[in-house]
Amino acid sequence: MVMHFQPTGPSSTQKQIAFHRTELGVILGLYGRMVAAGEWRDYGISHLSDVAVFSIFRRTAEHPIYRIEKRPKLRDKQGQYSIIGMDGRILKRGNDLKTVLRVLERKLIRAVD
Repeated sequence: MVMHFQPTGPSSTQKQIAFHRTELGVILGLYGRMVAAGEWRDYGISHLSDVAVFSIFRRTAEHPIYRIEKRPKLRDKQGQYSIIGMDGRILKRGNDLKTVLRVLERKLIRAVD
């Protein structure tokens, strides 16, 4: 598990954006199912001044395959939650986290031979 946090101290008096406990519960529920399916292996969390990011990795020490971002400033425009792919494309955006995460849950559905 990789965790990145903005340093705290006298130079960082600015408020940081973070995921709430209920939001993390929803995200980690999906993460656990994907780990059990063998799709994902690692994650990292970053709390910055304008965005909170939950990065998902297939293997440790590589670029994230997905990023779940929370940008409260976009709440009234495009939606505060977004799923961003490895190539930087926005896969889904909205204000309801569970609805936005459905784009990743579809990856669990596979045809059985």
